[in-house]
Amino acid sequence: MRGWFAGAKNDYNDFIKALLLQDVDEMNEYMNRVALSAFSFFDAAGGESADAPERFYHGFVLGLLVDLQEEYEITSNRESGFGRYDVMLEPKDRNKDAFILEFKAFRKN
Repeated sequence: MRGWFAGAKNDYNDFIKALLLQDVDEMNEYMNRVALSAFSFFDAAGGESADAPERFYHGFVLGLLVDLQEEYEITSNRESGFGRYDVMLEPKDRNKDAFILEFKAFRKN
């Protein structure tokens, strides 16, 4: 499994490694592992605001991405086109990929 992340820096967390490899399934797996082992219902509960869970995870992912600030300009909740993106990572090296992240809450019935 170590060879799978060969292109990423060794000190990055598994979420960043998966992001840089554009592996959405592994990104989701990481988030699920962390959520089940560390978060309480009350951390991400909706309360009075329906978008509270999205905001909670938005902040959590921003914390995970801070390790990339030497290689990427990281911006959050900026207006773009006809709306706002959640997080954008613009590479300082224009030969690398850029990333735009959008968070959505999913409620299972």
